[in-house]
Amino acid sequence: MPRVPDLDLDALDAEQRRVHDAIVAGPRGGVHGPLRVWLHSPGLADRAQELGAFCRFHTSLPPRLSELAILVTAAAWRSGFEWQAHAPLAVEAGLDPQAVEAIRTGGTPDLAREDEAAVYAFARELIETRGVSDATYRRAAAVLDNRALVELVGILGYYTLISMTINAFQVPPPDGTPEPFPGP
Repeated sequence: MPRVPDLDLDALDAEQRRVHDAIVAGPRGGVHGPLRVWLHSPGLADRAQELGAFCRFHTSLPPRLSELAILVTAAAWRSGFEWQAHAPLAVEAGLDPQAVEAIRTGGTPDLAREDEAAVYAFARELIETRGVSDATYRRAAAVLDNRALVELVGILGYYTLISMTINAFQVPPPDGTPEPFPGP
């Protein structure tokens, strides 16, 4: 059961309604999961959803690589809602389903493309060690330009915020799908 009560969409105040309507009118088409939690603070919701729209839909990274970064973050945080929302998108964008499953279960995915392997290594190292070694940075910089590297860090940071929201407020996976990270 989520810790924050679901919002009554008919009882939103003017600022909440404005943010809600902006999200619905954007590429997401609806207000779900952590975005619904954020509507309790419409100022946060407004700014975070704008950053999220950029990170999800407008970076220079191809969807295959941005979805990979999102999955690494969701798995590290054991964020079921985010995993269930993005694992199908990652496969649709071209990631190998076996690699996706390896990430979910904490294994090392077999990533044949160097850009995928470099993004995976960069994301895992940054999340796990709170830094990136020179070797890992050089590997990522060999396949991504400076803009894409900065945007990759932005994606990792934004989806960390998403995952923290999901976990702190116990947002269940969408549409009653099973929890992909059962247990403590």
